[in-house]
Amino acid sequence: MLAAIATLVVDTIATGYFQRAAHAKKAAAVVGADDVEATPAHHAHVGHSHGVSAVVASSAAASDDGGAQLIRQRVISQVLELGIIVHSVIIGMSLGASQSTSTIRPLVVALTFHQFFEGIGLGGCIVQAKFRLKSVLLMALFFSLTTPVGVVIGIGISSVYDENSPNTLIIQGMLSAAAAGILNYMALVDLLAEDFMNPRVQGNGRLQVIVNLSLLLGTALMSMLAIWA
Repeated sequence: MLAAIATLVVDTIATGYFQRAAHAKKAAAVVGADDVEATPAHHAHVGHSHGVSAVVASSAAASDDGGAQLIRQRVISQVLELGIIVHSVIIGMSLGASQSTSTIRPLVVALTFHQFFEGIGLGGCIVQAKFRLKSVLLMALFFSLTTPVGVVIGIGISSVYDENSPNTLIIQGMLSAAAAGILNYMALVDLLAEDFMNPRVQGNGRLQVIVNLSLLLGTALMSMLAIWA
């Protein structure tokens, strides 16, 4: 719960900060354009300038809506990747520290499916956020390396790792709870809620039934991974 609340705070503050920065940048650009256009010739065409101003204002309003949505998608992508990174490192450490094949095999199965679907979700968010190529490659690199890094860490501490010690259980429990809080918040608030409240879904009763059934089916399938995890 604390992790979910912390994610909410980070999500809202980051979104507000980037939106204010974008609005300030656009306002400065508009002021600069007005100063350039304030010439005698401009005063001679007052009627024309009013028409142009109306068109510019309308275009700016549309641009503001699109820009705000883009900023929102970028914040969602970054916070989601943070949660996935924390979770991936934890799973990787558990896999690397495991010394029994009966434990390793089910973890590999669970890890494969889990990372596959997390990658699809994160990839969809990154595409919608329209990051630059450099940012996309960097985010993909972080996602790809976190689990192997966790495995390496787990192998390194396997000699002193006692999965049944109180300290280990406390640390692992806290990290797992933090990752779960972040991912639950992101899934329910930033991903599912936005898709379910989409006008296209809201205006089609059949589509609403399909998306809700798909959600329940996906939840059931992911829950089955707990059998092997």
